[in-house]
Amino acid sequence: MTSARHDARVRPPRGRPGGVAEPAPSSSSRTSRPRRGRRARWSGWLYVLPALAVYGVFVLRPLLLTLQYSLYRWDGIGVAQFTGLDNYVTVLSDSDLLKIISNALILIVFFSFIPVGLGLVVAGLIRRLANSPLGTVTRTVLFLPQVIPLVAAGIAWSWVLSATGMANQFLSGIGLGGVTRSWLGEFDTALPSVGLIGVWVLLGLCTMLLLTGMSKIDPSLYDAASIDGAGPVRQFLAVTLPGLRQEIGVCLTVTIIAALASFDIVYISTGGGPGLQTTVPGLEIYRLAFAQRQVGLASALSVVLMLLVLICILPIQRLTRKERG
Repeated sequence: MTSARHDARVRPPRGRPGGVAEPAPSSSSRTSRPRRGRRARWSGWLYVLPALAVYGVFVLRPLLLTLQYSLYRWDGIGVAQFTGLDNYVTVLSDSDLLKIISNALILIVFFSFIPVGLGLVVAGLIRRLANSPLGTVTRTVLFLPQVIPLVAAGIAWSWVLSATGMANQFLSGIGLGGVTRSWLGEFDTALPSVGLIGVWVLLGLCTMLLLTGMSKIDPSLYDAASIDGAGPVRQFLAVTLPGLRQEIGVCLTVTIIAALASFDIVYISTGGGPGLQTTVPGLEIYRLAFAQRQVGLASALSVVLMLLVLICILPIQRLTRKERG
């Protein structure tokens, strides 16, 4: 018993080598750590504060003001009159405004689905010519519309598609003079012609995004598919398309927003005519607010357009997120 007690008394304290005990942390060191953590968090917010301030002033504040104005009848100068949801009822019941919204939905086919579909085909062909001079030239030509201002593109295409433009001259030259017309000035062809301009503008962007996505696909997958006897079409459907889900989602998101928010191409090429045949929500919002002084109705149409964008985009984003998981 005495030897055990003696060993317990002389046993060196545990902790550090040599039997030196670790000093107990003081209360000041324990309280300084949370302070450092809080200070680091506050310093991080200080770094992003300028960006948050700019975002709040130029994005959130106008959005909240638009929501407020949409509940009033106001000409932008005089006293505003509260009308509740009357402006939204007008947007969803007026035949002209519904026609304008339907024009934007039709443009989604030209601005989004056709460029993405053609972009997949063109990117697949360019991928096979990646190391040749023809592949480089093709990429440059397709991406050229992205560096041209849309106003200049609208002016150029209005010349090409006019009654005496290059398109009709080409058709007359190959013996199809009977189908020539003012493509942007007739009711049947005006909206598809505007859609054609959108295809030309967005095809290069979709092709480059999809081509970048194809470069990330493991080449061994194509080798394995080739060993299994899959041809080019089968490889495209079984390997390329599944590997491009996220890139296709990005292309659809960007192009659908471009279709629903289109303004400059329509304003320059047709001005919304003939009639309301090519008028889109962005152009009508501009007219209602600045020409007809119906700020409340223009704000309500803006909110409806924003909701329409979210309805079209959120399912695509959700499917993309699901695939990532």
